[in-house]
Formats: sequence, C-alpha cells, structure tokens
Amino acid sequence: MLKIAERWFELRRLDDDISLIFEPHVVSFLRCNIWHVRGRDRDLVIDTGLGVASLREFAKDILARPVTAVATHVHIDHIGSHHEFEECLVHSCEAEGLRRPVGEHTLAGSEFDPTNIATLLVPPISGYEVTGPMLTALPTADYDMRSFRIRPALVTRIVDEGDIIDLGDRSFEVLHLPGHSPGSIGLWEARKQILFSGDAVYDGPLVDTLHHSNVADYVCTMLRLRELPARIIHAGHEPSFGRERLIALADAYLEEAEKRGYSERAL
Repeated sequence: MLKIAERWFELRRLDDDISLIFEPHVVSFLRCNIWHVRGRDRDLVIDTGLGVASLREFAKDILARPVTAVATHVHIDHIGSHHEFEECLVHSCEAEGLRRPVGEHTLAGSEFDPTNIATLLVPPISGYEVTGPMLTALPTADYDMRSFRIRPALVTRIVDEGDIIDLGDRSFEVLHLPGHSPGSIGLWEARKQILFSGDAVYDGPLVDTLHHSNVADYVCTMLRLRELPARIIHAGHEPSFGRERLIALADAYLEEAEKRGYSERAL
C-alpha cells in the first residue's frame, strides 16, 4: 500500500530567474527536471513532468504572467502537464507526439501499465531499475494509478534548429540535438552561457537504445556539445553541472560509441 504524499512537487530556486520543480514521488527513471525561467515579457516552463498532479496549480504563484511550455522531447516523463498550458512549443520531428501522445512517441504504448514500468516501450537499460510502479506515493487517497493517461496538448509553435525564443530581456536559441530521440532539442542562452539540454545530455546513464534512438546522430550531438562554450547545463534529469563535466560526459559517450562501431571518422 503506497503512502499519500503531503505534497506532490518540490521547488528549488536557483536564482531570481530560474527555478527547478520536480516530483519526488516519481521513480528516478521517470523523474524529470521541470525548469521555470522568468522573463520580462513572458516565462518558460521547460518540460512538465509526468502529469500525475496539476503543475499549473502548484506553480500558480510563479506562473502569473504569460508562459510557454517547451517540450525538449515527447517522452512520457517530459510532457505530462503540457495540456495545462495555452502555448506549447516542440520540435517539428515530435509535434505529432505532443498532439497525439501515443506509444511510439511517448514510450507508453497501449500495453503500458503504470504499476509496472517494465511495460514501457524501452529495452533493458544499464544503470536504471526499470520495473515496478511508476510512483512511490500517491497524490491523493483516491488516486487510481491505473487511470493514468498522457493528455494531448495544443501545439502552438513548431521549432527547428536556430529558432529563437524571446522572453523580452533574454532569448534562447533552439539547438536540434537528436540521438536520444529524433526531435530532442536544447535551449541555448549564449549571453549567459546557459544550456537547457533536456535528455540530450545529463549526468547519468544516457539512453540511446530506444526504438527511435540513433547512435550516429547522438555522436554528432556529443561532438557539437563538446564544443559549446556552456558555463552551466540544466538537464532533463539529475543535478546541473558545468563545462568540465559536460566535456567528460561527451568524451565518455564518444569512447563507448566508438567501441560499438560509431565514431567521428565513420560518420
């Protein structure tokens, strides 16, 4: 019997403009970093978690101005609350997955059972426990985990490489960073050297064995990220990190990919 959570989300302010929101009662494999970026004219929410409880209601105090919800990609753990936002942004390769969140896009196929995440459309993944219920607690006493569904969201803007997201006093360039998924994107703020990387890179075991992953693309993405003059990387999972760690993560991936027959020379 799962306990009832006192609160579903946690919020940590990194500075006056950037906050991290996460769902502590979601298993680690599906616990996405939800980023809030405050701008002069509008705000960004970068990824929206699993959608078990209302993100919009929890964050209403910091979402008082116009806000755009960005999907760095459309896997189940990143788009659960996008349906709560009037403006949603996603890469062209994955827009259909946000409009119609079916299994081949989100990893939650028709046979997905939230009480056993081994039913997700993922192969065994080294470094992760991918079995058992997706939650370690329930948001309310009457919550039925088996009723969980990803709801369709309204796609108001489709983006691709080089597009700019303008908040008034700060702007982010869209970087297309495929490999983990076809339409994975990062948001790059050159002025402050900040990268929101989604699942293209984070400080944990990277996943490139999904049905729509592409290792050759991932090698190109890592080569690109290795040269990016990022001061701080806010990723889709795990803690944030700096440029030195980014280079180490990229090098480790490239070394492992070369052992599997993928290398810069072969591409």
